[in-house]
Amino acid sequence: MIDIKNYSNPFQAIFDFEAAVAKFTGAPYCITTDCCTHAIEIAFRLTKHDDVIRFPAYTYLSVPMTMHKLNIPHQLLDIQWKDYYQFEGSNIWDCARYFEENMYVSGTTQCISFGRSKPLEIGQGGCILTDDAELYRKASMMRFDGRDLNISPWIDQKEFIVGYHYYMRPEECIAGLNLLLDKKFTKQLDKHFDYPDCRKVKVSD
Repeated sequence: MIDIKNYSNPFQAIFDFEAAVAKFTGAPYCITTDCCTHAIEIAFRLTKHDDVIRFPAYTYLSVPMTMHKLNIPHQLLDIQWKDYYQFEGSNIWDCARYFEENMYVSGTTQCISFGRSKPLEIGQGGCILTDDAELYRKASMMRFDGRDLNISPWIDQKEFIVGYHYYMRPEECIAGLNLLLDKKFTKQLDKHFDYPDCRKVKVSD
């Protein structure tokens, strides 16, 4: 069993978990975040997309809230989905309820959840899967206040990009590593949450 005490630099646990998830899913790069919603937010901040984004109305309310926060015009579609869906008008997928070996599809930006009731249930956390090296570089810094985790102490870093406090803690990454090591996860959920129709949810400032 992996323990935080095994690490002289706890941030290495983040890199180790990201490498393990990337290997399992077949993605060239993985960037962990504190939740899937923030993974989706970072993905939209860093990728090109159409002026209007379309996605299922039956989803978690944080998704339309994220569109509202980013001022992205969007259309909610009356369609059902299973496992994952694509944000039409972008290459971003919401894979919050899906985690399977070699699931990554080339050219996509997939966002995964490790929260409650998810296949890899850590309790909190998420990640972005990508094959875009520049997206990986920028997202890795953006998720932790613009910091490059390879630079320690952080005050030695002289240039930053605008970032957010969205990083997944080393302790949670270690929990994820142990779940992967012990194969304690469900590739696909037998039961899918009955999401409400977000067209009936008003989002305002």
